[in-house]
Amino acid sequence: MKLICIGRNYTDHIKELENEKPTDPVVFLKPDTAILLKKQPFFIPDFSNDVHHEVEVLVKINKVGKYIDKKFAHKYYDQIGLGIDFTARDLQAQLKAKGLPWEKAKAFDGAAVVGNWVDKQQFKDVNNLSFTLEKNGEVVQKGNTNLMLWKIDEIIEYVSKYFTLKIGDIIFTGTPSGVGKVIANDKLDGFLENKQMFSITVK
Repeated sequence: MKLICIGRNYTDHIKELENEKPTDPVVFLKPDTAILLKKQPFFIPDFSNDVHHEVEVLVKINKVGKYIDKKFAHKYYDQIGLGIDFTARDLQAQLKAKGLPWEKAKAFDGAAVVGNWVDKQQFKDVNNLSFTLEKNGEVVQKGNTNLMLWKIDEIIEYVSKYFTLKIGDIIFTGTPSGVGKVIANDKLDGFLENKQMFSITVK
């Protein structure tokens, strides 16, 4: 099982980090060891002083596929979730400055929160889902999948050109603006269409 992550998929987030708008989806991977275990706190790693939260809508792949056409992509998932792509922003900046891969900043143990899953049939339109992240009871990130540069089915079409999608693979579809630093004792709660999907504490 692998985690396939899409970067720079919301215009406002691209602007807040002063990145260039990509012509193709930005793709990176996290191993399954990055998944934060259920009911466990997130421990800030000792190699970073600037870990950021990035809330994202998740998609779980339900059958094997390669070179999937966009018009058939909807058949490859039936569950939608919400999670966090934790990023060691200081380490990422150092790696980017040297032209090196981001994995140490993005794929460390516990860097992927995977919340509860919901049958996509419960939603009228997966391309119009609102979601929020609350930090200590205050909304810090707010987004809607209708603002994605690349929608879910387009992401599946694109990534399946490069990686065979397998049952249980999870796609992180990108984060809206509002990313920010977490510190010890922060409480993070994620909501999809006003339904709570996860609640974690930071240590």
